[in-house]
Amino acid sequence: MKITLQILMALLMVSCQSNAQKDNKQTETKTYAVVKTDAEWRAGLSEISYYVLRQAGTERAFSGPLNKNYDSGTYHCAGCGKPLYRSENKYDSKSGWPSFDQGIDANLEYDVDYKLGYARTELKCNNCGGHLGHMFEDGPRNTTGKRHCINSAALTFVAANEKE
Repeated sequence: MKITLQILMALLMVSCQSNAQKDNKQTETKTYAVVKTDAEWRAGLSEISYYVLRQAGTERAFSGPLNKNYDSGTYHCAGCGKPLYRSENKYDSKSGWPSFDQGIDANLEYDVDYKLGYARTELKCNNCGGHLGHMFEDGPRNTTGKRHCINSAALTFVAANEKE
């Protein structure tokens, strides 16, 4: 009787580890329109832009040249040149990074980032996959209530009077 009970317990334990219990989700890798090798990214970007765009880093607050830029124009991805933000959506959040209440949605990818141990909305360029920054719910209440907190190193600025 004791042996029969042990065999039943062993069978029960094996059956609990069936495929139904396994995570069948496959890791989905998105393919972007702009694909480069790591060496090509390193060669084409400044050290800080590479760190931000390709390694999901963050530049020091108040260190980016575009933080206090309020000229009229468009902010583009520093990795691939895709337009991401318009100057009319930029505001001073006093956070130390360029902040926008919205972006050019068709050119942005919204992802979830757990790097700090909790979920945050990560913003990426949907053309090259470059990390831009994060979105928070503490933006201007009179517009969207959103704050796209973006690294200057992830952007280039094209003034309105320049040809895009």
